[in-house]
Amino acid sequence: MSTKVEPRRLTTAPRLSDRVFRGVVTAGGLTSLAILGLISFFLYSKSQDVFTTFGWSFVKDVQWIPDDGTTMSTGHYGIGAMLVGTVITSLIALAVGVPIAVGLALFLTQYAPNWLRTPLALLIDLMASIPSVVYGLWGFFVLMPHAVYWAKLLHKYLGWIPLFDVPAPIFDRSPFIAGLVLSIMIIPIVTAISREVFNQAPRDRIEAAYALGATKWAAIRAVVLPHGKAGVIGGAMLGLGRALGETVAVYMVLNLAFDINWHILQSAGGSVASLIVNKFGEATTFEVQGLMAAGLVLFILTLVVNLLADLVVRFTGKGA
Repeated sequence: MSTKVEPRRLTTAPRLSDRVFRGVVTAGGLTSLAILGLISFFLYSKSQDVFTTFGWSFVKDVQWIPDDGTTMSTGHYGIGAMLVGTVITSLIALAVGVPIAVGLALFLTQYAPNWLRTPLALLIDLMASIPSVVYGLWGFFVLMPHAVYWAKLLHKYLGWIPLFDVPAPIFDRSPFIAGLVLSIMIIPIVTAISREVFNQAPRDRIEAAYALGATKWAAIRAVVLPHGKAGVIGGAMLGLGRALGETVAVYMVLNLAFDINWHILQSAGGSVASLIVNKFGEATTFEVQGLMAAGLVLFILTLVVNLLADLVVRFTGKGA
C-alpha cells in the first residue's frame, strides 16, 4: 500500500535587510504621494474662491485685471493666454533641445573616445545644477542678441508661414527666445536619460549587425535607437515638465502680455510661472488667490503631462 507524499513547499523567508529596504522604499513612495496630495489640497484651499467666482472662465479667458481690494468680483482673472504661452515655449524647447540631447547621447555612447567621454558627460550633467537665474541672465545678455538675428532670418524667409509672421518688427523677448533658453535647460535631463538607455542596448545585436556588414550608423538606427525609443520619449517628457514649470529664466527673456500670441517671433507672450513671479510681489489678497489658482492649474497640467509620458513609454516600450 503506497502512501501519498505531499509535495514539499519551498519558501524563502525574506532577510532582515530585504524587509528594511522594502519598508524604506514603500515609505518613500507613500511620502511622495502624501506630499503631492498636501500640495494640491493647499493650492485648492487657497484658490477655491477664484473657481467659485469665475468658474471655467478662469482657464479660458485672457484678461488679468486686479481687483480693488474690496471684493474679488471687482477684478477679472483669466490665464488662457498664459497657458497657451506656456505650451508654446515648452514645445519650442522640445523641438530644439531634444534632437541636440539625443545627438549628444549617441556621441557619448557610440562615438566619443574614452578620454573624452567621462569629462564631457560630467560637464553636461553639471549643466543641470546651474540655477535658472543664471540661465536667464545668460539668455538676456548673451543669447538674445544672436537669437534676434536668427528670428529676423526666420521672418525673412519663412514669414509667409503664420507662425513666423511678425505684425510689428520687434523681435527681442519673444517666445522663440524663451524656448531657446528652455531648450538649453532641458538638454542635461534628456541627455542623461538617453545616454543610460543607449548604454543598455544589447551588445550582441550590435555585433551581429556589424557582422552582417552594417555601418556604425546603420547599427545605431537598427538596434540602438529602437531599443532606446521609450527612454528617449520618457526623457523628453521629463524635460517638458521642467520647461512647463520654469519661472525666472522665462520671466527674464519673455515680454509678458495678456493676449494669445501665435507668432513665436513677436515680442509678446507669457507663461503661468512667469505670471506668478511677476504679480506675486504686489498682489492684493484676492489676487494672491488668483495666483494660487494659476499654480494649481499648472500643477495639474504637469501631472497630466507626466501621466501621458508614462502611458507613451509603456506603449512604445512594447515594440522596442
